[in-house]
Amino acid sequence: MKKHILKLAALHVLATALYIVAVVSLLFSMPRSVDQSNSILLPIGMLLLFVFSALFTGSLVLGRPVLWYLDGKKKEAISLLMASIGMLFVVTLLVFSAAILFATR
Repeated sequence: MKKHILKLAALHVLATALYIVAVVSLLFSMPRSVDQSNSILLPIGMLLLFVFSALFTGSLVLGRPVLWYLDGKKKEAISLLMASIGMLFVVTLLVFSAAILFATR
């Protein structure tokens, strides 16, 4: 696999991971004392965040491979997509492994 494809995949996965860390940090820092039982705004906001997150992270992981595929660079597009998926899977495994290690202490 070409080096530039691995670099792009790593950049896309890093951007995706940083976005996820930012969203989770924001959600954890929200005040917990807000009465959420009578407000329709929180479910609306959460659904909007979900849709935006799917679009944003989807464009990070799928955007360039789709453009390359449409430009006729099918082999490179598939390689970039597979590298991104593989790296994101490894990052996910590392995060879950860290969570399990810290939970057992």
